[in-house]
Parts: sequence; structure tokens; C-alpha cells
Amino acid sequence: MKVIDKIYIDGAFVTPHGTQVLDLYSPIDNTLAAQVRLGDERDVQHAVHAAQAAFKHFAKTSKAERITYLEKLRDAFIRRQQELIDVMVQEYGGTLQFCTMIIQFAAHDFNAMIDTLKDFELTRKIGTGTVHLQGVGVAGIIIPWNMSNGFIVTKVATAIAAGCTVVIKPSEMSAQQTQLIAEVFHEAGLPKGVINFVNGLGDVVGAEITRNPGISKISFTGSTGVGKLIAKGAVDTMKRVTLELGGKSPNIILPDADLESVLPVAVAAAFLNSGQACAAATRLLVPKEKLNEVNAIVKRIIDGTKVADPRDMDTQIGPMVSVKQFERVQEYIGIGIAEGAQLLAGGLGKPSGLEAGNFVQATVFTGVNNSMRIAQEEIFGPVLSIIPYDNEEDAIAIANDSPYGLAAYVASADQDHAYRVAAQLDAGRVCVNGLAHDSLLPFGGFKQSGIGREYGAFGLEAYLEPKAVLGLG
Repeated sequence: MKVIDKIYIDGAFVTPHGTQVLDLYSPIDNTLAAQVRLGDERDVQHAVHAAQAAFKHFAKTSKAERITYLEKLRDAFIRRQQELIDVMVQEYGGTLQFCTMIIQFAAHDFNAMIDTLKDFELTRKIGTGTVHLQGVGVAGIIIPWNMSNGFIVTKVATAIAAGCTVVIKPSEMSAQQTQLIAEVFHEAGLPKGVINFVNGLGDVVGAEITRNPGISKISFTGSTGVGKLIAKGAVDTMKRVTLELGGKSPNIILPDADLESVLPVAVAAAFLNSGQACAAATRLLVPKEKLNEVNAIVKRIIDGTKVADPRDMDTQIGPMVSVKQFERVQEYIGIGIAEGAQLLAGGLGKPSGLEAGNFVQATVFTGVNNSMRIAQEEIFGPVLSIIPYDNEEDAIAIANDSPYGLAAYVASADQDHAYRVAAQLDAGRVCVNGLAHDSLLPFGGFKQSGIGREYGAFGLEAYLEPKAVLGLG
């Protein structure tokens, strides 16, 4: 069992003022894996003070200096890439396939932000004056338990590019991952106080970050409910906010699509990160006249989907992160059955042989009505709803009939046709004919999926304040 009893403040690993100890259990077999000592409000205040002091100097760094710092962070990250993958699989239960991809994407995020900063004009002549884009100040970064270090890299890279310093509240459930990435960032040798980590609970550490007047901006990834609480609290000190929240992403299969080709991708998109992903395509919209054919193909795909130990490279679905999350997914499967949706595959209970862990059967409901709770609410597990539509107009209406608008997917044999449909969807990012990611393109949500964007120039602008200088002279 690992003991984590340090947090990272002002360039050093220090014992937290907080004394609460949290037990962390392996999602694979629910054995005790680690204990973490949690920080409290005083630890946040200490971290904010260090970040404020560092910001006085860091805000004045040049683009070239910031690029050098980003390169040091990237190189330190890459040196320990395999360790970062391994701890993610073991602590979180993400599949080896998925965790490898996420850590590789995170390494690329540094390169993407370096390229963005190189071409980004921090001083611009406009009209009769000059606009200076300066760092907003100390950024509070609050992230969830899924893809923890990936989120940290995205946000920290952007903050560094803007000349901001950061106080990071990772999920208390990701303490082993956090310990490792704090070591990685320490090895990169940035000035002390630029990056700070405080482990702790949301209603303690997260709440203090939200109300502390020394924090100028919050970047949060997590549930819509918590995002609303942060937004309400942040307004008291007029903090800028970027909120990347929940999703219930639609995947429209147009009538001309080759079902044998697109449905395996659709199932993979639905079960992304074992379904524990805000961008998972958990609503599959298919032509009504092809529903039976879709059902047969999807059932065959599910029969061949491996739910197993996430450390095996061919595992496609691993365990839920916690017993609580397992129980939440089970509750929603029960809701789907009670609502009258047809259970095509999976269902309640654990797969045979995996009873010790938090494993959920790969579950598919078909003939789902979009008004059902399983179609409207984010489940965060491997549960797919197949929804039939009458025509293209109906498909677009169903896709947009959601409180969320984070991601969407469209499949068609005619790419131009797919793009025309994509243009009508209320989503911050739409993937056409497959799964895709680009760290230069903005990511964020419409409606209750969030406020603002991350990645690239759009993400960088969210950490900058424009100052116009003009005169008669």
C-alpha cells in the first residue's frame, strides 16, 4: 500500500496542514491501494500566496522563455511516460489502450501549445492604439478523476503559455497519479511557486479556490452540477471561468453509411474510457427502417467486446472507478429497463469472473425514446442507447434535443453531406466519420456542457486579459 502524505507548494513537497486521511481502493479488485493525506483551506491559502508571489515575475517572461518552460515540462513528461500510463491503469482502472492514448495526447498538448504561442500575437496594433494581452493572474485548476493527468497537462500548458501561475486541485481519488505528475513538473525546473498542487475534497479545497480573492481564474472540468456551484461562487470575486462539463453526445448514422464499417466505431465511441468520458457517444441515432439490421450488428459487436482486467492490452472496457460509480451505472440500467427500453445486450450485475471489481457489463438499449432518462441524463458508464429516427430533419432534432452540447458525431458515405449535418448540430466539437482529436482545435460545450473553450488559440485567450493603450500623442 502506498502512502501519499505530501502536497507540492512553492517548489517543494510539504506536509499538508490538513490531517484527514482518505483510503483509496483498486477498482480492479477493491483491495486497499493507497492512503492520501488531504489538504485544507490553509493549504490552499499557502499555495495561492506562493502562486501570487511567483506571478509578479512570471507574468513578465517573454514568449521565448515560456516556450522553453513548456519544452522542459514536455521533456520531463515524456521521460516518465510509461510510469504515467501504468499508474493511470492501476489507480483509475482505465484500459491500457485508452491510457496509452491519453498520455500520448497529453505529450502532444505541450507541442500544440508551443506551436500556438509561437504564432500568437501578445501585442497588437489596432485602430489608434495598441492592445497588450497579459496573463489574467493566478489560475485555479480543478479537475475530475477521469483522465486526471491529461486534463492537468492541457490546462497547465495553456496557463504557462499565458504567463499565469497555477494552483491545482486534482481529484482526491487520483492521488497516486497526482503524486507522479507533481514529481514530473518538479523535475522540469520551473521557478518555484509557478505550479502548485493541493490534494483535497471539493467542498474544502475546491471551495477555497473558488472563493479565494487571490485566484483570478478558474478552469474546471467535471459535472454540470458542480460547475454551476463554481460559477456561482466565482462571481463574488469576479473570477473568469472556463467550465468543461457533462455531455450526452449523439452519433447520427445517415442512411447511406456502411453499417458494417461505421457501427464498430460507433460502439467504441460510446464506450470511450469504459463510458467514463464526457464526450462518449452514448446516443446512437439510426434510420428507423434499418433498426433491426443495426441491432443485429451491434449485438454481434458487443458479443466480441472484452470486459476484463484493464492491464491487458486487448481489454476494451475496464472497471468503474469506484463502488459508488458502479452503483450509479447499475441504477441507470435499472431505470432503462423500467422505462421500457429493449435490453439488447448486457444488463444488471457484473460479468462472470469479475465479481471482485467494479466491472459493468457492456450494455445496450434499443428502441429508445429520446425523452427517456437514459437518453437525457449522463450515465458515465458503458451504456449505449440506440434511438431510431424518421428522416434527416428528425435526426437533427433528436440530436439537439438535449440539455447538453459538448460533442457530436456524424457518419455518412458522403463526407460533404456529413459536414452539412454537422453544421446544424448544437455541439462544441463534431467528429465526422470516426473518432478524431486535434490539440489545436477548440474543445468545450454549448448549453449546459460548459462555458468557454480549451486548446489552441481559443484556450489561450481565456487566460489572457486585453489591455488597450491609446492616446493623442
